[in-house]
Amino acid sequence: MKRAFELLLQPQRKAVYVKIILFFIGLGITSSLTVLPKLNLVEAGEIRANQIALNSNWQAASFPVENFQAYTSAYGYRRSATGGGGWEFHRGLDMAAPMGSYIRNWWGGTVTKVGDRGACGTNITIQSGEWEHVYCHMQGQVEIIGGIRYLVDRSGGIQIAVGQQIPAGVRIGRIGMTGRTTGPHLHWGLKYSNNYIDPAVVLREMYSQQGAATASATTSPSPSWNPQPSSFASPSSQYIRNWGY
Repeated sequence: MKRAFELLLQPQRKAVYVKIILFFIGLGITSSLTVLPKLNLVEAGEIRANQIALNSNWQAASFPVENFQAYTSAYGYRRSATGGGGWEFHRGLDMAAPMGSYIRNWWGGTVTKVGDRGACGTNITIQSGEWEHVYCHMQGQVEIIGGIRYLVDRSGGIQIAVGQQIPAGVRIGRIGMTGRTTGPHLHWGLKYSNNYIDPAVVLREMYSQQGAATASATTSPSPSWNPQPSSFASPSSQYIRNWGY
């Protein structure tokens, strides 16, 4: 250790060390400059998605869960749901319901993916324009029939193929415990233009719009709006219960 300090203090070697240090400082600054714009773009994309969610018409949208009980884990950072003291980013909203309760398609679109592996368990992904919505921890499994991938839950009467058009409100599966979960619930994730967005932002606006439409319909002699088949509560902090799944 003493010898190392002596070498550092020698004039000819000191200049070399200074150059090395300046090189790595410059490299760090350059790396930061290349990363920060990307982070800003992601943040800007998420802000834009939130604005679009707030300014969209959600009258035809359907709440995703029948027999809804509670929101059990919000979008954002949380402690690991399966134990340990680590933190993780939860890219969706968890909704508890009794095992076997039906899950409804939030918005009309095309099935782009079905799966039954990994933390998401049995899952389905639906594309609705710029929006992508994913449903995790469902019952059933993936089967290939005639060369096409299907999500199949025979006990629930569900058989949905990749490429199939699904209207809003249609039953697409049932609450299960497949994948990484400690209790029966739906993990519902949303993306807009490939940027994750907090599903609660959309649900709050849905709740506001559909609630106002219901009130208007009850006072109108000829209502022009039909209530959605699944009523729901606005996901504010008082409804969130961190049940650990």
